[in-house]
Amino acid sequence: MTTTAGGPQDLLRADHIGSFGRPRALLDAQDAFDAAGGDAAALRAAEDEAIREVVARQEAIGFPVVTDGEFRRRNFQDSFGAAVSGYETAENPNAYYEWRESSKSQKQERVMSGPAVAGPPVVTRRAAVERLKLVHNLPLDEWRFANEIANVPTKVTLIGPDRISQRFDYQRSGGVYEGLDDFTNDVVAIEREMIKGLVDAGCTYVHIDAPGYTAYLDDPSLKAMRARGEDTDENLDRSIRADNALLEGFPGVTFGIHLCRGNSRAVDPATGKLVAQWHREGSYDAIAERLFAGLHHKRLLLEYDTERAGSFEPLRFVPKDKIVVLGLVTTKSTDIETVDDLKRRIEQAAKFISIDQLALSPQCGFGSGVSDALPNDAQWRKLEAVLEAAAQVWG
Repeated sequence: MTTTAGGPQDLLRADHIGSFGRPRALLDAQDAFDAAGGDAAALRAAEDEAIREVVARQEAIGFPVVTDGEFRRRNFQDSFGAAVSGYETAENPNAYYEWRESSKSQKQERVMSGPAVAGPPVVTRRAAVERLKLVHNLPLDEWRFANEIANVPTKVTLIGPDRISQRFDYQRSGGVYEGLDDFTNDVVAIEREMIKGLVDAGCTYVHIDAPGYTAYLDDPSLKAMRARGEDTDENLDRSIRADNALLEGFPGVTFGIHLCRGNSRAVDPATGKLVAQWHREGSYDAIAERLFAGLHHKRLLLEYDTERAGSFEPLRFVPKDKIVVLGLVTTKSTDIETVDDLKRRIEQAAKFISIDQLALSPQCGFGSGVSDALPNDAQWRKLEAVLEAAAQVWG
């Protein structure tokens, strides 16, 4: 099994997942836009200013690749949901946000993924009323602006076809799509069009967010698929084929894929501390051989910040031409990881895979869009720890 032809960021030793905590001024501008029915120019100006600041801060600490913080999105899944037409629209567009606020948990616990409430497509499970069509290449818009102001390479993130297909209500989409294969093929064609736009513009690092794959190691998620009459093995195979199809024909581009377990966080009212929440549990063992060997992406960004991820032993299935980016730094605690602890865990992983095939990152984004974020200072101190540990391990 081989990966795609490599790109210039293939061997980066320090990476991050893409999103940052939104500054207060940007949150206020988004709230004002929603409440007033939309002053697009004012919102765009607030986004531009926040992006300039977050790019400059990434460069100031010496990060080798930057993003725009995903500040033009409300949720990381908007990279697709806000880019296409064809999904049904909610009668009350605020129903999802009202549900989200009313159902917030303040405990350290598992929380629901993909609520059964009408809301934004992909963020919630929606039907199609017509075949999907690309109407706004949002990731291209994001990348162009960030790249113009950055002095180092700029990467961009897209939600992957596995999550998009899991959040498609195909039972209510008869007459539009003939099942999941038909829908997934359409998604691949649209996302390839989006990636072609990025590559033609000069983007050399495309990162796919794939939070759906951890469903295949999580018992409640597997039961939900089976309850809908789905074959989970068939779903997994379809998704691997779809993700690989995104990459075909783009030589010279670095492709990474992030396997997420949920990035929810809350503030414990008793202590005032940030506490972790999650959507999925289980070791990578159940899918490691099929997934790590099956995917063609050069960089596998894996969450390893808690014991819920299991041991590093499944890394033995990673082919020798791939890089595993260890997500050891958590975005769900204000505690700052020490460089010594990070080096120790990297050494543990290196018992199962060559250290030359490893890199380091936070386990997820700092501001995926739905939860309490880390204090601003904490996210930068964590990235500085990533940089220092990477420098000490790999030079």
